[in-house]
Amino acid sequence: MKLDEFDFELPEELIAQTPLANRSGSRLLALDKSRGKIEDKYFTDIIDYLDAGDTLVLNDTRVLPARLYGIKSETGAKIEMLMLKPIENGYEVLIKPAKRVKPGTEIVFGEGLLKAVCTNTFDEGIRHVELIYDGVLENVLDVLGEMPLPPYIKETLEDKERYQTVYAKNSGSAAAPTAGLHFTEGLLEEIRGKGINIATITLHVGLGTFRPVSVDEIENHKMHSEFYIMNEETAELLNETRENGKKIISVGTTSTRTLETIMRDYGAFEAASGFTDIFIYPGFEYKAIDALITNFHLPKSSLMMLVSAFSDRDMIMETYRHAVDERYRFFSFGDAMIIYEGDY
Repeated sequence: MKLDEFDFELPEELIAQTPLANRSGSRLLALDKSRGKIEDKYFTDIIDYLDAGDTLVLNDTRVLPARLYGIKSETGAKIEMLMLKPIENGYEVLIKPAKRVKPGTEIVFGEGLLKAVCTNTFDEGIRHVELIYDGVLENVLDVLGEMPLPPYIKETLEDKERYQTVYAKNSGSAAAPTAGLHFTEGLLEEIRGKGINIATITLHVGLGTFRPVSVDEIENHKMHSEFYIMNEETAELLNETRENGKKIISVGTTSTRTLETIMRDYGAFEAASGFTDIFIYPGFEYKAIDALITNFHLPKSSLMMLVSAFSDRDMIMETYRHAVDERYRFFSFGDAMIIYEGDY
């Protein structure tokens, strides 16, 4: 398939720059993929698309304040570093400007509170570094780091917690699983009260979030790997949900990629951890999920391809045209959609 098949016109003013005061105050576009039926709702209506015995799957990753600004100790040149994921004896990072950082280069942050020494170089600005600091890294980052907001967000985020889900628990992401930003504790309690199960997995969002698809033939695109965890409790609950003929609803593309990776690799839900570089695009056969809650994604992105694979490319493009016409808010701080099949 061609990359241009996933392009669409998006007025810049529809790109949400700040989160709403009320997390669940977003709008919700509901798409019944079996009939091509579109409904305009509010996010609090999400409970109407969930039945007792269904299981909602959340990604409980927590975003690190992983964007850092420092200087080269040798020259004083300014360096921006985005921390992506831990590796053996160090961290994988994205450097700007990358040409200034070679093996042996030392970058200093916060007058020495943190230092990074480059150990290896890769394409696209990727570097491996050894980190030097005292104490707990997360505490150091809380002092020095900024939230790694996507480049299309120009406004300053006053409250860092608004780029975290209310259930964020396991630190390690370079970006938020944004479909989950719409949930409040109160809404989750209402969902539980209806007899709907809530399960968690962890996928630490990495470089793939920041890298556009750049090949004309999408089959040639390579995803960067991201670390995931599914525990025994979640695996048992999901298998039980399937055995009872109930639905599994994935919150976000990150949860989806984790669930589909495990189902692909094991043929059932199992407690597992590891790295996934699964690339989901039209032609992919979904085996793990029955419905998907997600935000509205960038044109030509791998996430557009994932949602198109879950429904139908033409149907998704038509749905996005409807969202633009109805002035939905797009991307990380924007509105949500649910793609499902059947009557509710």
